[in-house]
Amino acid sequence: MIDISPAVSWNDDGAVLTIEVSAGAKRAVFPSGYNEWRTAVGCSVRAPAQEGKANREVIAIIAETLGTPRRKVRILSGETSSLKRVLVEGLDPEELVRQLTLVLDR
Repeated sequence: MIDISPAVSWNDDGAVLTIEVSAGAKRAVFPSGYNEWRTAVGCSVRAPAQEGKANREVIAIIAETLGTPRRKVRILSGETSSLKRVLVEGLDPEELVRQLTLVLDR
């Protein structure tokens, strides 16, 4: 079992997840592993890292995976970096860890 809890924190609005994005991938996958060195959950998207296309796909795939509306998912930092902090509004950090661990352990 992978422990992704170091990649998850809390703020007043919900759970904050640190992700490492691979843009321009062959297929979109979230979560796509866990990088212990960067304490980040992997996220692969097909969109290129230009003009916000990859960021929009990141938000969409995270929202879809967690079953939450896209408007509840936003990038807090790292918009121009592969390492991003993403807020999922209204979601408890423990629940976020539980949901993503279920997917990663498949």
